[in-house]
Amino acid sequence: MPLTEAKPDALSAIYARSLYELAASAGGRDSVERVVGELEDVIELARSDRSFGEFLSSRVLKQSDRSRSLRAMFEGRVHELTMKFLLVLNEKGRLGHLVPIVASLDETAQREFGRVEVDIYTADTLDAGELERVKAQLNASLGRETVVHPYTDPKMIGGVRMQIGDRLIDASVASRLRKMRDRLATEGSARLRASIDSAIERDL
Repeated sequence: MPLTEAKPDALSAIYARSLYELAASAGGRDSVERVVGELEDVIELARSDRSFGEFLSSRVLKQSDRSRSLRAMFEGRVHELTMKFLLVLNEKGRLGHLVPIVASLDETAQREFGRVEVDIYTADTLDAGELERVKAQLNASLGRETVVHPYTDPKMIGGVRMQIGDRLIDASVASRLRKMRDRLATEGSARLRASIDSAIERDL
């Protein structure tokens, strides 16, 4: 069974907050970012290697056996807190929920650091200069440091679509055309009804 890709929930937030506070106390921002990065690497490995993903989330494998394997794979190669956290999740039977927990941890870290992550979708790849201009505009508009993640969407005609947390800002050409079509349909129907009403009034 693969790792769950569920969105962060209340339980994820509890684990994330606890780990954030431990990492911040251990070494401040550097430790937090290292732990987040290492856990994200573990997730990427689980996504790319099916057997590793099943190893993490298996309900058949004994927790003691998995703990030994986790130590053999990661001990001395990752931050001590990363190692301990993986072992705690294993003991609690929560390793399969690593994705939402780490997502919640990343959200907590960005919020505490005064940063906001923005996913930007465009039809064509943005070059370094364009990315810097977009980031500067976002910093000024949001009043916070932005971490920009650019993506290309071949289905887009042009324009830009941005995901800021759970907020979607769609300024794509397709979106504008869709809104124009809907407006024309609505206003066109209204004008048609008005013409019919006017004609009936004249005949009467």
